[in-house]
Amino acid sequence: MIILGIDPGIERCGFAVLGIENNKTKLLDCGCIRTPKELSLSERLAMLHTDLREVITTWKPTTAAVEELFFSKNTKTALTVAHARGVILLALEESKVPARTFNPLTIKQAVCGVSSADKKQVQKMVQYELGLHIKSDDTVDAIAIALCMKAHLKRL
Repeated sequence: MIILGIDPGIERCGFAVLGIENNKTKLLDCGCIRTPKELSLSERLAMLHTDLREVITTWKPTTAAVEELFFSKNTKTALTVAHARGVILLALEESKVPARTFNPLTIKQAVCGVSSADKKQVQKMVQYELGLHIKSDDTVDAIAIALCMKAHLKRL
């Protein structure tokens, strides 16, 4: 099974591809899709769509998990991230990749065992689970989202 985890964003969209075989988890790929600020919103969304479709085509995920939009005090940022989520969900649908969305508290609960975990705790648990040190917050979040999907599928 291959799980694609996505931490939505317009400036930086984290992604992680996990391979699950015989109950062992392996990080196959991860990174951050970046779009330049000087481009228009529509150009940035098109770039995000193209780059994400490339990840999907390369890895052919079995399923995907996307973080739900968390309430933001900055309405402009929240709207922009909502646009990015729409493009992400469209790319997954076009590629026939079934996707689920998870809120941040559910992701933290699945990865750390507590929904009140902070970023450092999530990062440590991701490191522990995969035996790797990842520095990018967006990438760590994407891995955590994919691990949340893995936990969800185990319960089914």
